[in-house]
This record gives sequence, C-alpha cells and structure tokens, in this order.
Amino acid sequence: MTRKRSVSGLLIPMALLFVGAYFTFAAVQGNYGLFRRIQVEAEADTLRAERDALAAEVAQMEVLTRRMSDNYLDLDLLDQQARDVLGMMRADELVLR
Repeated sequence: MTRKRSVSGLLIPMALLFVGAYFTFAAVQGNYGLFRRIQVEAEADTLRAERDALAAEVAQMEVLTRRMSDNYLDLDLLDQQARDVLGMMRADELVLR
C-alpha cells in the first residue's frame, strides 16, 4: 500500500504542474495571450496613424477641390495652375536657368 500511495502522491502533483504550465504558456503565447495582445495593440496604433494621415490627405483634397469649384475662385491656385500647366509667368518676373 505504501508503494501505491507514493505513485499517486507523485502523479497528482506532476499532473497539476503540467496543467498549470500549459495554462501559463497559453496565457503568455497563445492566440489570446499577452504577446498576441501586444502585437494587436501595436498594429492598431499603426493603423490609427495611417487612418489619421489619410484623413488629413482627404481634408486637403477637399479644400483643393472646393478651391477649384465654380462657386469659389482662388487666385493663388489659379496662378499656380497657370504656371504649372501653361508654363506662363508674369511680365515683371525674371526666369533663372
């Protein structure tokens, strides 16, 4: 009987140790573990920054579109487009090449 008690006395703590080690490993490196959470948060931060940059770009495009509409005439934008597209310049300007 003493032999049977020592085997079961050793087997149960070892099983509990393996179960605890498995759950600890899963909590740290599993699909929903700490490392995955850190990775997801870093990816979310990157995507938020990209979203904010795209929102700023869209806002800038909306301003430029509004400035080029028929209801609004921006002389600076008109001057810039005339210079870029048509290659024009004012009479009082000097061109250095």
